[in-house]
Amino acid sequence: MATPKPEPTAVLDAAYALEARELYRFFRAGEEETLALRGVSLRVRPGEVVAVVGPSGSGKSTLLACLAGLEEPDGGTVLVAGERISHRPESERARLRARRIGVLLQSGNLLPHLDVTANIRLASFAAGTERRAGAGDLLAGVGLDGRSHALAHQLAGGELARAGLAVAVANDPDILLADEPTGELDGASEQLVLDLLRARAAAGGAVLVVTHSAQVVKIADRVLALHDGRIR
Repeated sequence: MATPKPEPTAVLDAAYALEARELYRFFRAGEEETLALRGVSLRVRPGEVVAVVGPSGSGKSTLLACLAGLEEPDGGTVLVAGERISHRPESERARLRARRIGVLLQSGNLLPHLDVTANIRLASFAAGTERRAGAGDLLAGVGLDGRSHALAHQLAGGELARAGLAVAVANDPDILLADEPTGELDGASEQLVLDLLRARAAAGGAVLVVTHSAQVVKIADRVLALHDGRIR
């Protein structure tokens, strides 16, 4: 009997955890058109922390949204572990995001009506895969093993950031995308979060951080400067 051929796959090249090729994004308001991204290309390897810096209005938030599949670029391609996430239906992007991408937002990752443990379990369930580390292990890893049943409003700023990080990595993502993860933290809390991001990279994960923080820049392996929608 002939050996069956493998199923076709969308994976092209998994050497990079994240790759963006010539991303363009524009917005129209009446007769005016604003180019938020102008041919942005970048790559992030497993085990690497990359910081994206730039002034307000430079396109950082738009770039992060396109990389996460939350917005579609008007031109260009985004690949996660070699699998294309851009220019696909939202339902497909959502499935890929749940399996391959962790997103840590400055505004918080926790659903307010669920405790920390339930938030982590929900993220794991959405990914559709079993983790080796359960919610308890993840919370211990971020120093919150005693806060497993706390709601978001019961957590201090540093605790909330660490709980959000535990939720963001609950799906064991290929790439962790963080938007100003230390923007509202004091020095000690910021250092704890930075140590956790570095530990994530040391364990083989890839991390991209959009930031204004000089401390985040210090722990990054590479820094990309974004100005007027272009990497300089």
